[in-house]
Amino acid sequence: MSFDFLLKDLNNNLTQKSIGTDRGLAKIGDGIVNLTYSIAKSIVLTRNSKNNKSIRTGLKVSKTILANALKEADMKAFSRNRADAHDLADTVEALIAYIWFTKKMSMEDIINFLVDSLNSNLTVRSEEIRNATIAFRKLLIEIKKYLPES
Repeated sequence: MSFDFLLKDLNNNLTQKSIGTDRGLAKIGDGIVNLTYSIAKSIVLTRNSKNNKSIRTGLKVSKTILANALKEADMKAFSRNRADAHDLADTVEALIAYIWFTKKMSMEDIINFLVDSLNSNLTVRSEEIRNATIAFRKLLIEIKKYLPES
């Protein structure tokens, strides 16, 4: 099924800010971000499991991870002026939802990208936070080529 009609109004005035500040996209992107990260983390934990046991986990990606990833990717121009960490995290979620809606990356593509970028110990929370920030920064840099330049 095509979801193009959900972006019709957005595509009429497509800018960095119109995508990055769209509340509806952010809400949908929240689910995509949490689902794809949870699956990617489960894959990495299972691969690193000493007893070959499958490990499934589900968690919410923190606003700090997403906000820092956006800053490190030098993509704050997509967010509101004077945005706080919550606004920056919403921007990341909106951008990822937009990329998914426009079929530039599937959820499987996003999961695989995150798996390839998660290369540290995910069982130590401080290392996971840093590692997840790096993975999302790399993802944002990757998807930037599919987004408007202004």
